[in-house]
Amino acid sequence: MPYYLILILQGYCVYHAYKNGNAYYWYFLIMFLPLVGCIIYLITQVYNKRDAVKIQEEIVSVINPTKKIKDLEKRLQFSETYQNRVNLADALLNIKDYKTAIPYYLEALQDTSQNDFYVTKKLIAAYFGSQDYEKVVFYAEKIQNQVEFKKSRAQFLYGLALEKLGKFEEAELNLRKIDVRYSFYNERLALAKFLINQSKTADAKEILEEIKVESQNMTSVNKRLYRATIQEVEKLLAELK
Repeated sequence: MPYYLILILQGYCVYHAYKNGNAYYWYFLIMFLPLVGCIIYLITQVYNKRDAVKIQEEIVSVINPTKKIKDLEKRLQFSETYQNRVNLADALLNIKDYKTAIPYYLEALQDTSQNDFYVTKKLIAAYFGSQDYEKVVFYAEKIQNQVEFKKSRAQFLYGLALEKLGKFEEAELNLRKIDVRYSFYNERLALAKFLINQSKTADAKEILEEIKVESQNMTSVNKRLYRATIQEVEKLLAELK
């Protein structure tokens, strides 16, 4: 398979994994075993959940997100189901229209027959994007005892919200849960910045040094993906010397 096609396939798989909050080890598989990893990911995480038509729709939505939103609005008007409501909210969240997405998520939560973890973690992201940190904390504490919450982006946003509210000890406790080697690069950079603000320079420097070392072993795709993060890590390290 031509190299550029593999890059496109990798890009789609990474986008899909990020959008659906899949486990961080999928990024390793996709990046370090490009063709094989993408095939395994598609078979286990995409094809068993969505058909080929759905995959095509998602790729189109990356190129033209407003078209997807209009289509989803029409679908919801035609059939006001839980899934149609969540799909529209997700699309709005993806384009950072947080205030419009929130009511759809809240309405979806009213359906007690559904597992509320997915919608709640998305609601947390929407409230954080709209800078309503009290609501972030409120909904995060509703799901914080669930296994899926541990080391998730929802926990990371919970930690950041706690910081915004001046609850620094609780914030650090949650932010440190995301300090996992060879993953969560942006989140770990945010953790390092938090530690610097808390005058814990040595701890921050240790995390930044780890990211720098890990960046040297990244694939070319990951280096492009995290270029800005790596540059900021190097800049902070230079300032801390």
